[in-house]
Amino acid sequence: MSQPPHNRSSAPAPPARPDASMSLLTHVMDHSLDEGYAEASARREADGTAGLPRNLKAKLALAGGLVLAAMVVTLGAAQARVAAPVLAKERQELIDRVQRADEHADGLERDIERLRENVASRQREALKQHGGDQGQLVALLSGATEVQGPGLKLVVDDAKGSSSGGGGKPRENAGFSDTGRLRDRDMQKIVNGLWQSGAEAISINGQRLTALSAIRAAGDAILVDNRPLVPPYEVLALGDKKRLGTAFQDSADGQYLHALQENYGIRATSSPADGLRLPAASSLTVRTATAEEPKKGAS
Repeated sequence: MSQPPHNRSSAPAPPARPDASMSLLTHVMDHSLDEGYAEASARREADGTAGLPRNLKAKLALAGGLVLAAMVVTLGAAQARVAAPVLAKERQELIDRVQRADEHADGLERDIERLRENVASRQREALKQHGGDQGQLVALLSGATEVQGPGLKLVVDDAKGSSSGGGGKPRENAGFSDTGRLRDRDMQKIVNGLWQSGAEAISINGQRLTALSAIRAAGDAILVDNRPLVPPYEVLALGDKKRLGTAFQDSADGQYLHALQENYGIRATSSPADGLRLPAASSLTVRTATAEEPKKGAS
């Protein structure tokens, strides 16, 4: 008769460790100290050299080192504490000097502006006095007097989120970067297009343009007669408000502005307006022309 098979598993197998798959990390955690360091520590303990020094000489050397380190730290802290008020005082003196220099520069700018306005006023008065019967017309054409009337209001602004980029049409000049910002050359084309379309007087952000006005650039800023302008640029042009806008849009410079809008995101809006007011030019500098002296014997 056959015997029933014996059950070889007398006890259940132990469960596997949860970190069995991380044997390397487990070994590192269980044996954090290298074996060589452990042996060296054991030898020092056997020789009696482990831990703090036991003889008097070693203890005095350790104490002297600690005292020296404490003195260095204390002296450093004391010097820092003494030097802090001196540095703060020097910093405040420098700030005061900068503020005084700024106030002095602002005062000089105000004096320059006052003298410039005085000179411009005298020039306008002299122009009116020596212009004879045509003095008012000469003052009007030269920009020496305020003007008002109907015309075109053109507001031009940089592109949203403008940033530097490569050059391209319509800015074809070499070295003229396309950045989405309106440049002095763009403003020159806009102003020349308005003159050509029949504008009788033009101002940009309150700066009256004359035959001697210059539109230049200083970095990213546009200057009109050496005065910086801030976008958006409000261009007011007096003239026939019905014809001026159409003529400008159909001109080459108007198409140039349209290309800037389409290709580079320059923003521009134009609208006819009544009652536009343009100030007189800030200064009229004549370098070559002189008043003609009356001929002898002339009545």
